[in-house]
Amino acid sequence: MAAPPDPREELVEHLSVLRAFAISLTRNTARADDLVQDTVEKAWRNIDRFEPGTNMRAWLFTILRNTFYSERRKAGREVSDADGQAAGRLAEKPAHHGRLAFSDFGRAFMKLSDEQRETLILVGALGFSYEEAARTCGVAVGTIKSRANRGRKCLAEMLELDENNSIVLTDEMTDAVLSGQTRTL
Repeated sequence: MAAPPDPREELVEHLSVLRAFAISLTRNTARADDLVQDTVEKAWRNIDRFEPGTNMRAWLFTILRNTFYSERRKAGREVSDADGQAAGRLAEKPAHHGRLAFSDFGRAFMKLSDEQRETLILVGALGFSYEEAARTCGVAVGTIKSRANRGRKCLAEMLELDENNSIVLTDEMTDAVLSGQTRTL
């Protein structure tokens, strides 16, 4: 009988989605890379706590999320750019309509609460089920459903969308977040 696979080998399979989630939380690729590295390091050190046969991706996302919020609590004096003025001075202007719509979406998405944004990323962009997202965030499934619904509704209002309007985007993950459909990875 073959020995069960070493869970350490499975860690590598989840790096790209961990990085995408980290970028969405930090809004900074260098900080996101550090966050993924910290997550993998913690997972490696605590691999004996992982239960083989359970969802490695959800376990890693929980570690990443907890690490992010722990760091955030420690850094209570960060400078906020809520209106996007500082970032707007650094950004290149979009070249066509799809990029304009994506830019509008990005600004609206960043105005959502951390919880709504996190939920829409997990459920919409990364394809987590409501149950997986609830376990990752440590909340009830109903809470995740409520956050997703409120987040989508808020985005639609900010983007002035109704049932007769749609937004043309160049990014299928963003489209998944807005539409409420899960995405397969």
